Amino acid sequence: MNRERDKSASTKNISKEDVSITDPAGRLKYLADWHSAVEINPNHPAMRYYRAGIEMNRMAAVYLKEGNLESAYGLYIKFLTLFLEKIRHHPLYNTVSTAEKAKNKEMLKQIIPTAEELKKKLLDQYKLDASAAVERLKQQKKQEEEERLRACELEDKTSSLPSVTPTTDFDPCEPSPHIKSDDPSLPVFDRSLKPTPFPTFKFGLRQLTIPSKMMTEFLKLSRPNTINNKETCGILAGSLVRNQLFVTHLLIPQQMGSPDSCVTHNEEDIFDYQDQHNLITLGWIHTHPTQTAFLSSVDLHTHCAYQLMMAEAIAVVCAPKYEETGFFMLTPEHGLNFIARCRAVGFHPHPNEKSLYTHADHCKLDAMANVTVVDLRKTS
Repeated sequence: MNRERDKSASTKNISKEDVSITDPAGRLKYLADWHSAVEINPNHPAMRYYRAGIEMNRMAAVYLKEGNLESAYGLYIKFLTLFLEKIRHHPLYNTVSTAEKAKNKEMLKQIIPTAEELKKKLLDQYKLDASAAVERLKQQKKQEEEERLRACELEDKTSSLPSVTPTTDFDPCEPSPHIKSDDPSLPVFDRSLKPTPFPTFKFGLRQLTIPSKMMTEFLKLSRPNTINNKETCGILAGSLVRNQLFVTHLLIPQQMGSPDSCVTHNEEDIFDYQDQHNLITLGWIHTHPTQTAFLSSVDLHTHCAYQLMMAEAIAVVCAPKYEETGFFMLTPEHGLNFIARCRAVGFHPHPNEKSLYTHADHCKLDAMANVTVVDLRKTS
C-alpha cells in the first residue's frame, strides 16, 4: 500500500503547525504519519498485538458506520503499520499460532483496499474543504472592500459639512488588514488538524464512562482474596458509540494472586468472550489488599501495553483497607514513552516514578449504568 511516506532524512516531518486547511495532501500525510507512529515492545506478548489488531478493526468498523472517516482511516493505518512493518521484529513472533496469523492475513486483505478507498475519499473531502476555505477568503476580502468603500463615501459626504469635525485621525479610505487573525472561517493554519475528533479532554482523549457499581461488584468478588492478602484483577471491556467509550463488562480471568501481584492464565477465554460479544478492551482493574491506591513499577509496565493500543485505556486500583479508588493513566508526553522504552522486569525503581502517571481525567462515573460481571474463574 502506498502511503506517501517520505522517510528520507532530508525531508522535514510535517507538524500540526505546518498544515493548512488549503493543503489537502499535507493534511492527509499528517494524519497518516500521526497514526503510524507505533512501535513494538518486545516485553509485551506478541499475541497481545494480534488481539489489539482485532479490536482496531472492530473499532474502525464502528467509525465507518458513524461516518467518521478520519478516525477509521487512522486505525487502519496503525493496523497496517503494525502488521506489515513491525510485528515480524517481535522476538516472540514465531510463538503466535498459524491460525492467528491466518486470521490476521485475512483482515489485511480486507483492510488494505478499504484504507486505499478511504484515502481517496479523505483527499477529495480535504480538496473540497480547501476550495470552500479559499472561497470564504474571497468573500471576506470582497466584504471588507465594500465596507471600506462605503466608509469612504460616508467620509466624503460628512467632510463637506462645516459643522462636522472629525474626532480621530483614522482614515477609512486607507487599506485595512485583510484578515483578522482570530477569524475561524479563514484558511490559516488549522489548529484542529490533529487527527483526533475529541479535543475536549486533557491529552485529546475521548470520554470513558464507567458504571459506578462496577467497583462495588469487583470488591465483593475479590473480598475472599483481599482477606487472604492476595490481589485480584479484571479486564474492563465495552463499546465505542458516537466517539465515546463505555465500559459495559467486567471480565475476571483465571489468575493467581499474591500480596503485591496478580498473574492471569488462559487469556484465550477472555479473548473468546470478547469476540462473541463484540467487546473492545478499555483497561484493567486490580486490588491493593493492604496498600493505598497507586501504580507500582510492575503496574506501570502492565498498563503500558493497554495504553499503547488504546490511548484512553485506564488502570483502576481499589484499595479496600483505605477505602479509596484510583483511576490512572500514564502521562502521554512522558510516562508512556519512558515505560515503553524501559526493559527492566519485575519490581524495579523508576526515577520520578510519580511523574510517570496521573489521574485519568477523561473518566466519568455513571451511577445509572449497569455492568455485566463475567467471572471466568468459576469455569475452571
